[in-house]
Amino acid sequence: MEHIAIDLGGRKSQICVRRSDGTILVEEKVPTELLGDYLAKRPQSRVIVETCAESFHVADQALASGHEVRVVPATLVRQLGVGERRTKTDKRDARKLSEVSCKIDLPTVHIPSKESRALKRSCGARDRLVAARTMLVNNVRGWLRTQGAAPSKSGTNTFSKRLREKCAAEGLEVPSAIERELAAIEMLSAQIVEANKEARKESTASPITRRLMTVPGVGPITSLRFLAAVDDVSRFPSSHAVESYLGLVPGEYSSSERQQRTSITKAGSTALRAVLIQASWSAWRTAPTLPMVIWAKEIAKRRGVRIAIVALARKIAGILYALWRDGTTYQAERSSSAVLPEPPTEEEIIALLSAGRQAKG
Repeated sequence: MEHIAIDLGGRKSQICVRRSDGTILVEEKVPTELLGDYLAKRPQSRVIVETCAESFHVADQALASGHEVRVVPATLVRQLGVGERRTKTDKRDARKLSEVSCKIDLPTVHIPSKESRALKRSCGARDRLVAARTMLVNNVRGWLRTQGAAPSKSGTNTFSKRLREKCAAEGLEVPSAIERELAAIEMLSAQIVEANKEARKESTASPITRRLMTVPGVGPITSLRFLAAVDDVSRFPSSHAVESYLGLVPGEYSSSERQQRTSITKAGSTALRAVLIQASWSAWRTAPTLPMVIWAKEIAKRRGVRIAIVALARKIAGILYALWRDGTTYQAERSSSAVLPEPPTEEEIIALLSAGRQAKG
């Protein structure tokens, strides 16, 4: 089998092809947009690329041509020798990736489906709109405070209209610079409304997200984010694996006889983790009698509300995984048994006991 390492670039990509014994067969640059045609002409090989903007598109083309694909995490390539001795060129990078591939089976990240990428793109675009509007609203509120007027704390969709009415009532003149920002806020608000409508439409069209939204606190954005991040539920053996993938499990900083648990790892999708926290707050406030919320409130008595909310987010992630895996809907009476996160392992119990003894000491 040949090993085709590609150092991807915006316009041209460097290619290094080796035999399994490490012999270099081809080294050349190919326009990135023509990589699909190039790979279609090569015999069945292993294609190695580093994660970047173009990597999954090239991976799709390679898979369509019958090749094996390894999309190597960007955090790993430096450990493989890319950029060693403080010398980095496209040719050296492609050579190193192909050389390592001939020696070991390189790990690969999950190649998301086109549907998953489309959902991430639409959710990400909505997030950028919301972030832009928030920045403008905060700036206008800051200007209002300089005029000795208290900014309104109600909804942002009608922010511009209410601010103009407030300024007119108090005899304040709105500067042209602020007026332009208000116009931009109105435009962004209209686009966000359309994005929300699209998200609701997409979430109701999928039977998976419809089941996920039966969990209290989980709405269209959370369900779509979860669907996009997990993509294929069969690649996770348990709910604990999903929770770990999303960075909602405690980290560990142990050495020798010292064992120490840290805060959550924060691995995986930051955006999904954020909306799961929002879903936790929503369930906390609107469904206080649910078993999972009661469980979280007991944690809050011992550890505080913020830790309890993160714990509830982890539990919700496990429940969402179980509903997807089993094809069921949320049932509150089962939330204390079948769909809760996995019980702690023996190693986790030992770590917790050790941490307790250290705290007492």
